[in-house]
Formats: sequence, structure tokens, C-alpha cells
Amino acid sequence: MHLLEIKALSEEQVLEIFELTKYLKVTQTNKFLCGKTFVLFFPETSIRTRITFEKGIKDLGGECILFPPETLDKREDPKDVMNYLSNWADGLIIRHSDFSKLKELSLYGSIPIVNAMTSNNHPCEILSDLFSIVELRDNYRELVYTFVGAANNISNSWMEIAKVMDLKFNHVCASGHELADNNSNYQFSTFLETTLNSSDVILTDSLPSQFLNKEYIGKYQITVDRMKLANKGALLNPCPPFFRDEEVSDEVMESEYFVGHAFKKNLIFVQQAVLMYCLGLKI
Repeated sequence: MHLLEIKALSEEQVLEIFELTKYLKVTQTNKFLCGKTFVLFFPETSIRTRITFEKGIKDLGGECILFPPETLDKREDPKDVMNYLSNWADGLIIRHSDFSKLKELSLYGSIPIVNAMTSNNHPCEILSDLFSIVELRDNYRELVYTFVGAANNISNSWMEIAKVMDLKFNHVCASGHELADNNSNYQFSTFLETTLNSSDVILTDSLPSQFLNKEYIGKYQITVDRMKLANKGALLNPCPPFFRDEEVSDEVMESEYFVGHAFKKNLIFVQQAVLMYCLGLKI
């Protein structure tokens, strides 16, 4: 199977991936991917996602072949690309801005495609984030998740997982930047302080250029004082790369609210679980 977007998964499938992740965290000696070769399409600017995919594959005994994502932009028909790659690869991991390119490739060939980020979504990142929250909060289904920022790939994937897992999801931003969805779990507001009053997990992403101004930052930047408005024990989970004193203040990134850099350690295990799940490999 492919993993192109979270909304294609069921709740049961998400939980199965999480159970496999738990197993992989404590059992790293089994070489489940021995004899498997994955072709990765990543830009040079990718750090966390690329490292965790490459290391995760190698830790489980697999091999990687790396190409820049522009390789997929040539005129060759996607059907021919996939049918040739299926001769030698066991799976493709693609980070490319154009989501439609991944969808088209997925129509052909017999090997799974895993979305490592597009301009539409970032499924592995958000699966990993929710898994880490589950480890921190047993009552994760009862929490209120609030994304602060413009509609983008990160907020879109959070909205998708909220719908799949029946989580309450708020979105706060300037008017006109709502997510396009009629999901009953989704609530949009332009009022940050009011929404924070009932929030447990605060989510952010780096700001687009049109929001890099004093007016927007003054109104929507996450600070320590604003985190104090949230529910007791609230967590701040900024999607990296984050920029201090833009979407988040420098002070709040040094506070107890920040989930911490170690929060992303699970990314490697979740992505290993995704690869195994897509390949149909059992433990």
C-alpha cells in the first residue's frame, strides 16, 4: 500500500502503525528490511526527514539510493518511470512540492510510495507528532489541538488526523486563511487568546512572507504569557524549522511548554513502522 495522505488511513490503521512503532522502539536488532532497497527523492535542504528515513532504513538492514526530487520532473511518462523502478526497488520515498505527481506515480507499478512531504501535506511528520503526544498524554483523545498560522501542509495533515482519530482541532489565523474542509472536528477563529483558553496542544509552523510583519506577529505569536492562557499542562509543538521571535517567541522556546527537541526522536521509528506497514511486513 501507499502512504500519500493521512485521510486515506482508517483509525485502525493509524493505531496499528503506532503499535508497530512501539515495538520498533524497543527492538532494533531485527533486520526487517534486509534485502530491501528504497529509492529516495530528497532536496539537499531536507535535514530531519531525510536523516530519519535513511538511518531508519539502514538500521533495519535496508539500502537507500538517493536522487534529487527534480529527477521526477523530466518528460518521461510516470507509468514508465514506475514500471522500470519496480524492477529494482522495493519502495519509493518522495519529497516533492507537487502532490499530484505522487498521486500519478502511485497509479502505476507494484511498489509502495511514501510521501515525505509535499506542499499539500506532511503525513509522516504528523503521525510521528501524534505518536509522541500519545506517549506524553494517555488522554490524548480528550485534548484540544490548536494550530496557529496560515493554512498549509502541516495544518492540513493535522486536520486530517483529527478527523481520522476524532480529535478536536482548532485553527487560528487572520481571516481568509481557513482550511478548506467541512470537518465537524474543525473550528476556525481569528481570536488567539479566546481559543487558547480551551487548548491543550498548541501547534505552529514557520510563517509565510506576507505574515512577517509587526501587526501579525504581535497578534498571533506564541509567547509564554499566551501559553499561560491554555489548559494546565499545555504543550507547545512547533513544526521545525521554527524561527524564534516570529511564530514563537525565543522565551517560550526556552520554557517548560516547549515539547523539546527530543520530541522528534520518534520520527525515525514511526517512519520505519510506515515502511514496514506499507510493505505488509509482520513482526
